Amino acid sequence: MPRTRNRLIAAARRSMLQRAELHRRLDVARAALKPSALVDRGKYRIGEKVDDAAHIVQQEFRDNRWPIAVAAAAGIAWLLREPIMEHAPKLTRKIQDLAADVADHFRSADEPANADDAETLEEEDDEAAQ
Repeated sequence: MPRTRNRLIAAARRSMLQRAELHRRLDVARAALKPSALVDRGKYRIGEKVDDAAHIVQQEFRDNRWPIAVAAAAGIAWLLREPIMEHAPKLTRKIQDLAADVADHFRSADEPANADDAETLEEEDDEAAQ
């Protein structure tokens, strides 16, 4: 009988250890399936994917700077095409007026403003001499 008693004690001990291991695994699984843990795991995986995508985009931009920059500029111009078409004539008119003012400012007083004025001045000089 002592032999069976020892076997029963050993079996009970193994059963308690197995039960404790099962409870530990159950607690780990329960903690892993909580909504907050699932959200955290999802955030981590999404963050990893975003980091990978950012790294790939950076590498592609390093490899192809000019084509991407031209495409980006064209895309921005296309997005802003209506305001550009609306304001471009006014802006070019202002730039031309400013350029004409600057040219007039630096033109000397002896020089005529344009070729027509030069001919008029020459004719007036000729008439005054006669």
